[in-house]
Amino acid sequence: MITIYFNYIFSLNILTNKHPTEQTNNNQSLYFCPMLIIQRTSTDPFVNLATEEYLVKNIEEPCFMLWRNTPAVIIGKHQNPLKEVNLTYIQEHQIPVIRRISGGGTVYHDLGNINYSFIDFGKTESLVNFAKYSSPILQLLQKMDIDAQLVGKSDLRINGLKFSGNASHVHRNRVLHHGTLLFDSNLNILSDSIKITHDRIIDKSVPSNRSQVCNIKDHLQKPLTTMEFMNLLIAHIQDVFPDAQKTKLTEAQEREIQKLVEEKYHKWDWNYAYSPKYQITSEFLFNQQQISSKCLIEKGLIKNIQLSQPLPAEHQKALDSIIGQQHEKKFISSFIEQHPYTKSLQIVKSILF
Repeated sequence: MITIYFNYIFSLNILTNKHPTEQTNNNQSLYFCPMLIIQRTSTDPFVNLATEEYLVKNIEEPCFMLWRNTPAVIIGKHQNPLKEVNLTYIQEHQIPVIRRISGGGTVYHDLGNINYSFIDFGKTESLVNFAKYSSPILQLLQKMDIDAQLVGKSDLRINGLKFSGNASHVHRNRVLHHGTLLFDSNLNILSDSIKITHDRIIDKSVPSNRSQVCNIKDHLQKPLTTMEFMNLLIAHIQDVFPDAQKTKLTEAQEREIQKLVEEKYHKWDWNYAYSPKYQITSEFLFNQQQISSKCLIEKGLIKNIQLSQPLPAEHQKALDSIIGQQHEKKFISSFIEQHPYTKSLQIVKSILF
């Protein structure tokens, strides 16, 4: 009986947040706005992240969305991928890095990971509520005899192991709350993709909190496929929100989302250059002398390079030529090789990468 009452209250809170509710004389609501349920078939990470942004800025009803991505590393809005991601590994395995609009830390997505999103409406000061939006997930797992708990601000854990990270983004009177659900993810690739490999960067970006992780699948009493678990979650959401309505996005909405993908989520400017400004420090040998360097990067562009002692003119010209260029390894290597500075390539790499 307690669970039923809690579910009703939770449903009512989410479903009545959008519009001012008309009141009768005895303070009873005349109506509330039903929630939409969207189960995405697309597994394109660029499209799905753009879908979240489109919905939180344009949708007119509260919404729950369930979705999966092909392999991708998703970084928080205020993070620096150079500090969070094993770039060599993900480039070799063609795993994209994509920035999301919410804060928080870096996560790995693949088809064994399930993502859920709530979009809700209300007063700005009360929109961010990790316990509220994690509750239906925890309820389902506890019904399956899995002792899952919200630990700290935003982690969902089983026996101390993290299986879900959560984050929020507020847009006017709306909130996007989303989380990962490691169900049957490749934890080895997850670990290799987000292994920290760069320790020479100084900045004010938001660091990830690294945790030991687990898959939900390993804690089930009886085996389930990822799709079977997703179907159970959808059914549970419909139980918690009995007036929820399943829906699909229109062709016009899909076109707007694709436009957002092309204009933002596929862009280096968003995924890499949006990072807070940072400084790279380095030391390298030149003619048996130890030289220290400091390189400032702002909005993804190389702003200046300072050396503890000068280099010969040919190398200095190479460094001067890359001021104002984007700080990206393949781009810089190609740029140097296309100019008469090939002999300086190793020095440039030592300073920048």
